[in-house]
Amino acid sequence: MADDKTLTRLYEAAKSVRDRAHAPYSEFPVGVALISDTGAVYTGCNIENASYPEGWCAETSAIAHMVVAGDRKIQDIVVVAGGERLCTPCGGCRQRIAEFATPSTRIHAASLDGIEKSFSMADLLPDAFVLRDEPETNT
Repeated sequence: MADDKTLTRLYEAAKSVRDRAHAPYSEFPVGVALISDTGAVYTGCNIENASYPEGWCAETSAIAHMVVAGDRKIQDIVVVAGGERLCTPCGGCRQRIAEFATPSTRIHAASLDGIEKSFSMADLLPDAFVLRDEPETNT
């Protein structure tokens, strides 16, 4: 689990990248920052498309950046969105995060004022879909 300094860094990165979201249809920009087990930080924002729902969620964008860079394990992830309600990853993104996470990986839901609530991957997606058991080193 990330320390307070790292969480602040992730929050600021997610909040900043949120400003670059392409959300002309939903008008709901979202920013994400994640830290891998190597300590590298990756960011992403939602990118909508007129052929809805062909866009990318912010979590998908951040995970894509992580994979392209060669990392494969998410340590912590911060999701920043506006609005009155807390924004947690959608179902599809929960499954995408689970692909690169452990049950104890922390997902932090944040407003424009800061991190509001934190969840474990197991809390957000109990009994995630898997094709086969992962090696012991991935749990």
